[in-house]
Amino acid sequence: MTGLREWASLYLKGVAMGSADAVPGVSGGTIALIVGIYERLIAAVTAVDPARIRRLLAGARPANIPDARAAFHEIDGAFLFVLLAGIGTAVVAVLSGVDYLLETRPVATYGFFFGLIAASAAVLFGGVSLDTSRRKAAAIAGFSLAFLASGYASTALSSSPPVLFVAGAVAVSAMILPGVSGSLLLVVLGQYEYMSGTVSRFVDGLAAVALGNGTDALAETLPPVVTFLLGGLVGVFTIAHAVKYALAHARAATLAFLVSLIVGALRAPIVEVSIRLAESGETWSAAAPRFALAAVVGAALVLVLDRYSAGIEY
Repeated sequence: MTGLREWASLYLKGVAMGSADAVPGVSGGTIALIVGIYERLIAAVTAVDPARIRRLLAGARPANIPDARAAFHEIDGAFLFVLLAGIGTAVVAVLSGVDYLLETRPVATYGFFFGLIAASAAVLFGGVSLDTSRRKAAAIAGFSLAFLASGYASTALSSSPPVLFVAGAVAVSAMILPGVSGSLLLVVLGQYEYMSGTVSRFVDGLAAVALGNGTDALAETLPPVVTFLLGGLVGVFTIAHAVKYALAHARAATLAFLVSLIVGALRAPIVEVSIRLAESGETWSAAAPRFALAAVVGAALVLVLDRYSAGIEY
């Protein structure tokens, strides 16, 4: 029987993962490796399938409770529940803080993200081999996809339900991959700032309802939050399994694609800052020192994390 201390420890590990997942450039999967739960997490996530979900839902009938309990144990349900509670707590808290920083300190915030992304790419590229044409093609494809999307998505993609659904599928599935940040992919898709603001207003809406102050904020933010989460659920069943299959059958080429995706995504913070500067009338020469200093801090954080994860197989 797992004791309260073990569950509390698992919850805090979830908080650490969620804190990493909420900022672009740091992977929750890397944190899972560092704290020693990555293999169990992958086993639990990939054990979730439609058949087991149906068995769980069938537990609403008393006669099916034993089989539902068995399905819950098969997917390591208690582990997932406690871990996801920690991740959710941290994501909400961090995104609420990020929303404030993006409103008040956008240049420094995106500079920090740039440092996180750049250092992550530098660290991970040491483990990538580009000695075959297949791997080189995969690297070019990953870089090109992220680079082009970083310039297009921020200005052309709206936060419509289909876009949010796809963003949720991509971002949530990426959370279980070491080295790949789900929030980074949201930045590439031009949805990070929108979702951080939406989550912050959603939490405010919940608080307002609890205090009896109206439901307007909750009614406004609930649809995009639900759409994003539904996309994430689909992503766990599809994209995460597809990437796991690709890593098993073409590991080197897949890693080349994923890491090059991170390199191409370095354009995203630059584009976002350029948009803010154009809106405020400030020049890049005036903003560059703040951007660079924050980038150094972000890079240093990733290097510290890498030191603690040294020797771990990605």
